Amino acid sequence: MATFPRLKTGALAQYPLRSARQFRTSAVRFLDGTEQRWRNGGGERIRWAVRLDLLDEAEARMVREFFVAHAGQAETFTFEDPLTGEIHPHCRFESDTCEVLQQGEQNYQVLLQIRTVA
Repeated sequence: MATFPRLKTGALAQYPLRSARQFRTSAVRFLDGTEQRWRNGGGERIRWAVRLDLLDEAEARMVREFFVAHAGQAETFTFEDPLTGEIHPHCRFESDTCEVLQQGEQNYQVLLQIRTVA
């Protein structure tokens, strides 16, 4: 399985980096106003907003080609959590589009949403 590429500096992401952990929960509210909640399927899901700024053309192309090779959301890949170093073997992109913005000469920006697959 392919692994999300590192930048020339060895970084996987840049700051600010946002991540969130979610659990699927179901709830039933009874007539008396009380609730019963339970975990519904799978474990936790982790999401990252990976922002890459000041990339040179080669780095921007590498990230874009990785995205295209995985057909956006279609295929999974391995992603190392930049905050904890934990390896997540089943991740995918949350969108089928990858926008690469040129901010200037040899200055590109990419913003990707990545999530674990339960």
